[in-house]
Amino acid sequence: MSKADPASSKKERNKTIRWVVTIFLVTIVISGIISLISDEVMQHSSIFVAFVILLTIILIGIVFDIIGMAVASADEKPFHSMAARKVPGAQVAIRLLRNAERVSSICNDVVGDICGVISGSASATIAAEILTKMEFGWPQLITLLMSALCAGLTVGGKAIGKTFAVNSATTIVHGVAKLIYWLDNVPGLFYIKKRKK
Repeated sequence: MSKADPASSKKERNKTIRWVVTIFLVTIVISGIISLISDEVMQHSSIFVAFVILLTIILIGIVFDIIGMAVASADEKPFHSMAARKVPGAQVAIRLLRNAERVSSICNDVVGDICGVISGSASATIAAEILTKMEFGWPQLITLLMSALCAGLTVGGKAIGKTFAVNSATTIVHGVAKLIYWLDNVPGLFYIKKRKK
């Protein structure tokens, strides 16, 4: 065994720990901010608008689940060919695939779980809003129906999305990569490029 192995193993372990801690903190912050905003908006919206917000949150979760699955399923080879032809987004796609574990973790676990928690909270808010406007003999039924609807849409949407992601992985990854490439090249959007000396 090489003497460098223990050091390399320790470095990799520390890198993993930093990643887990970062994801933990980012998830708490993002979840808290989005929950606060969605609760405030939904409490001051009509039931129709609240439903639209709920469906949007569920859709975001499904879309990111599709992206995470596509990145985990896609083959890197087609993108090397695209990169050789200077196709926009090809290099970004290669970076995404080489970091597939982290990309999938962010898309499926962080964004997906946040959307799941927030959609559950949103469905409870809508149920409470319906009960304040209408009288029911069994109010628990409304809460039960809203929870079932939310769960059904989420699980059903992700099931369909996973099939689509596996069958169209290359197209999806390239589409996401092109979007990232385009955003990265919008002057001043994320950073100010260094001036050439």
